[in-house]
Amino acid sequence: MKKYVLAIDEGTTSARSIVFDADCAQISCAQYELKQYFPHPAWVEEDPMEIYEKQLKSLSKAVTSAGIGADEIAAIGITNQRETTVVWNKNTGKPVSNAIVWQCRRTAPICEEIEKRGFSEYITDATGLKLDAYFSATKIKWILDNVPGAREEAELGNLLFGTVDTWLIWKLTKGKVHATDMTNASRTMLYNIKTLKWDEKLLEIFGIPRSMLPEVLPSGSVYGTTDVLGAPIPIAGVAGDQQAALFGQCCWNPGEMKNTYGTGCFLLVNTGNTPVKSENGLVTTMAATIGDEKPEYALEGSVFIGGAIVKWLRDRLGVIKNASETEVLAKQAGSSKGVYIVPAFAGLGAPYWDMDARGSFFGVTGATGKAEIVRAAIESIAYQTNDLVLSITADMGSRPLTLKVDGGAAANSFLLQFQADISNVKVAKPANNEATALGAAFLAGLTVGFWKTRREVAVRIATEKEFIPAVDEADRQKMIDGWKTAVNACRTFK
Repeated sequence: MKKYVLAIDEGTTSARSIVFDADCAQISCAQYELKQYFPHPAWVEEDPMEIYEKQLKSLSKAVTSAGIGADEIAAIGITNQRETTVVWNKNTGKPVSNAIVWQCRRTAPICEEIEKRGFSEYITDATGLKLDAYFSATKIKWILDNVPGAREEAELGNLLFGTVDTWLIWKLTKGKVHATDMTNASRTMLYNIKTLKWDEKLLEIFGIPRSMLPEVLPSGSVYGTTDVLGAPIPIAGVAGDQQAALFGQCCWNPGEMKNTYGTGCFLLVNTGNTPVKSENGLVTTMAATIGDEKPEYALEGSVFIGGAIVKWLRDRLGVIKNASETEVLAKQAGSSKGVYIVPAFAGLGAPYWDMDARGSFFGVTGATGKAEIVRAAIESIAYQTNDLVLSITADMGSRPLTLKVDGGAAANSFLLQFQADISNVKVAKPANNEATALGAAFLAGLTVGFWKTRREVAVRIATEKEFIPAVDEADRQKMIDGWKTAVNACRTFK
C-alpha cells in the first residue's frame, strides 16, 4: 500500500528531500548545503553534478530516516530554484560548464544589446517577463558564446538545456526523459505564455537551437519513473519553487496571494485563467495546474536579496552567528533610528528592474550600532516586499487583505509583524512552513490519485499565527517615504 509522497526541494543553497504522509504531516527531512562559486563580481555559479549528487543523497537519507521502503512511496514531486541554467552533453551526460544561477548578473550586457535591437516589447508581450539577466535565455546564450565548442555541439544537436528540474528529471530517469513543466518554462524568457509553446522568434533572437529545449508538460503530470531508491516511483509533479509555494499555500482562487521569504523574496498573486499584464513593474507567469485543467496565471514580483541578507550579516559582516539572533537584536534596537539598508547586491528586481543598482547604507550616524544595522537589514526584506504589494494593488485594482507567508525567514516574528505594519495587511503564517515542498507533494499526490481532491489537502493546512497591523497611517507613511528616498539614492549612485 502506498502511504507516502516524497518531495524534492532543490533550492539555491541546499538540496532537500521531505517525506509526507496522507495527512500532509512531515515524516522526515534530509538536507545538504550546496556550494556557490563567485568567479567574478556579480557572477554566481553552482556545480550541476554536486546538485544531483547532494539531491540523491538527501533522497536516500530522507527515506532511510522515515523507516520506509521505496515501494511505499506513491509519487515524487520536484520543486526547484528557477531560471538557474544547466547545459549538458546528452551523449556523455556531463555539463559543459557550471550552472549559471538565477542571481548571476553576467548577462546584463546581452540584455542591453537585445534592447538596442528593439526586442524588449516583443519579449514582454510573448513571455510576460522583463528583459533581464535574471531569466534563463541570456544565460543559455552566454554559455553557447563563451564555452569553447559549445555552440558547435549545440548546432549538431548534442547539447541539452534545462532548468534544475529538467536536469534532475534527466538524471533520475537515466537520460530517458528531457522535460519541464509550464511554470519553469515560463521563467526562461523563451516560452510563449499565450500559445503555450516555445517561441520560434525568441529562439532566433537569442540564437538558441530548438533541439536543446525540453518537452513542456502541465505541472501535475507523470514525467517518468525513477528507480534510484530501489523500486520504481513515478515523478508526477514539477513546479518552480514559487509556483509550488503558491499551490502549497492553497492560493487557488484569483486574488489569493503568498510571499516566500527565501534567499530572495517572491510574491505571487493568482489571477485565474487570464494573464494580467502588469503596468507596475511585475511580471506575468504561469501558475501550477494538473493534467488537462485550463492554464492558470499569476502576477509575480521578485526581490533578489531577501533572506540572503541574513547570510550576509553572518558571513560577510560577522555581526551574528546564526539567523535566530536577528529577531533578538532587531527588537533590542527598538527602532532602526533612521537607518536604511538597500540590499541591491545583485541589482534591484521588481518593481525597479535596475541591473546597475548596488547595495547601500543610509542614515548611519556615530550612534549606529550592531542592533540598528541588523534591524535595518531585516526591515529591508519587508520594505522590498511592500513595494511588491503596492504594485499588485495597483495592477489588481484592490488591496489584498491577507498575505500568506512561508520560507526560512518567516520564522522571524519581528519580520512578520513589521511586514503587517508596513503593508497594512494581515500576515498569515501556516503551521507547516514547508509550503514549497508541500506544493510539489500535492501536485504529485493529486496526479496519481494519492489524494482525490484539492479540498482533501486544503482542510489539512492550518494557520499557526496571524500578525495584525499595529501602527498608525502617519508613522507607516513616514517609514515608507524614508525607504523610497533610500532606494532613489541607491539607484543614482552607479
